[in-house]
Amino acid sequence: MIVRDRLNEFVMIEQDHHARISGEIFSYWQPEYFKGVKWKKSVLHAVANHDCGWKMIDQQPFWNDKKRAPYTFMDFPPPAKTLIYSSGINEVGSCDPYAALLCSEHYVRFQQHDETPEAKQFVTSEKARQHRLMTSITEFKQSLFDFHYGLLQLCDNLSLYICLNEPGVNKEKEFPFFRKGIPLPHTLHVFSKGVLHARWLDSHTIGLDEFPLKQPITVSLKQKTVSKEKISKQGLIESYLATPYETVGIRLVPTEK
Repeated sequence: MIVRDRLNEFVMIEQDHHARISGEIFSYWQPEYFKGVKWKKSVLHAVANHDCGWKMIDQQPFWNDKKRAPYTFMDFPPPAKTLIYSSGINEVGSCDPYAALLCSEHYVRFQQHDETPEAKQFVTSEKARQHRLMTSITEFKQSLFDFHYGLLQLCDNLSLYICLNEPGVNKEKEFPFFRKGIPLPHTLHVFSKGVLHARWLDSHTIGLDEFPLKQPITVSLKQKTVSKEKISKQGLIESYLATPYETVGIRLVPTEK
């Protein structure tokens, strides 16, 4: 779950809905900035489904007693988190091994510096899975895989920029990770060097200084705004289930230079 804490309410975005935005963004990727056309459907599948393991969990979110707020993907307990990751990779892998390999690498990088026993076991298991997949995928190329993984990272971060920030927020009040721009791996220097700068132009529009998409697009942000008062009276799960989804259109456009 992605959660924005407001004075009297929580804005809550399910992980799979965030991933779907990542997929929407990638579906408009400039062909000239893509390598390995053979793998394009697999990359799209990975980008759009990389958080599918969270689907069932986010339907009835968990309450963090210590923080007096819903658990988020950042503070969710590690033992449960690794099970969610594994489940999602299994689901993706059931129809696309290359997409599963991308998702596995995505989560391994999240967990590789976590010293908990569960995280260490997860990394060990996923490294073994990755070896099996790499040896079974015909014409696998590490350099091409690294490029495709960089695209997954970027589309994930662009969606997180949309979901973690209050619409229209000033640069200095953005979520800390994004204030100095979105870092780009060297594999994506095909269209930009080092950092992609994003900025909210208004409450429904984000400008990108380097624009890797075919055209300006509008993505659909699906969220729930849950009253804190309702949670205190009815509990988180009941309040969340009773709150309707709302869909917000967010437009991505080139920033005028």
